[in-house]
Amino acid sequence: MGKTAVVLFNMGGPDSLEAVEPFLFNLFNDKAIIGAPWPIRPLLAKLISSRRAPVAKEIYRQIGGASPILRETKAQASALEFALGAGFKVFVAMRYWHPFTAETVAAVKAWGAERVVLLPLYPQFSTTTNRSSLRAWATQAAQANLNLPTETICCYPAQAGLVAAMAELVRAGWTTASAHGRPRVLFSAHGLPQGLVDKGDPYPMHVEMTARAVVAASGLDDLDWGVCYQSRVGPLKWIGPATEDELARAGADKVPVVVVPIAFVSEHSETLVELDIEYRHRAEGLGIPAYVRVPTVSAHPAFIEGLAELVRDPAQCHGRACSAIGRGCLWKEAP
Repeated sequence: MGKTAVVLFNMGGPDSLEAVEPFLFNLFNDKAIIGAPWPIRPLLAKLISSRRAPVAKEIYRQIGGASPILRETKAQASALEFALGAGFKVFVAMRYWHPFTAETVAAVKAWGAERVVLLPLYPQFSTTTNRSSLRAWATQAAQANLNLPTETICCYPAQAGLVAAMAELVRAGWTTASAHGRPRVLFSAHGLPQGLVDKGDPYPMHVEMTARAVVAASGLDDLDWGVCYQSRVGPLKWIGPATEDELARAGADKVPVVVVPIAFVSEHSETLVELDIEYRHRAEGLGIPAYVRVPTVSAHPAFIEGLAELVRDPAQCHGRACSAIGRGCLWKEAP
């Protein structure tokens, strides 16, 4: 197959406190996040990022003043490159901070790639993540005249390696929590405005698909579990139930909880601060007997091998996850 460049996509994160506000601006200036037209969108992005920066900086101070997401993604890239072997080189492209997509396009071109495989680190498809990253790549590749045979793995919510890695982590968390009673497993995913789902975004259906596959693979009989959503912001209606509400229900039922970051494959502020600090504190206040947070799959061997299988055979994707929920592949659709 010649020299194959594999590109891992993630959202990125600020590498210093000074980078927090420009990172937020890049995030909110993405039309997949705020659909307002230019020049209104950058004005809104500037306003929102300047208002949110102080709170966001405090969040990042709690984890050392920077996001660990690039370090984690590079570790995944190294592990995947080792698993794939000769002829493959794995690159990282971040959507909202360095290395930006344009930087990665240049690196792939300089390496002399003969073929490209695009692989978002978002197992469940959303227009706000997968499609945004893939479209950014298409734009930058065209501008750089990088015209190579390209395979796209747009999503993989029930990929065997992903499911096996999560199931193993869930079993370990459940065992720890079961010392305090019959645990309830909460699969917590990043939230999404309801309006995007009403327009056809399949994300919550893919999250449910992942959760059901992990439950089936866990081997835990009669498991008490549910899906919930975190990180709600702003006045819009968001998909639910909210993780905070599920914690309140667990507190009322006096059951220990095992919180599983179902849509995150690497540690970052939503896991290290929101789940580990804020929600843990909330759980203690609610009288929950035990709060166990399962790690992300990160560079778990089963997950990495699952990614390698996708790269070796991209036809595993090709819209199958969307077909399973009665949908067509959405990443190429017009906005």
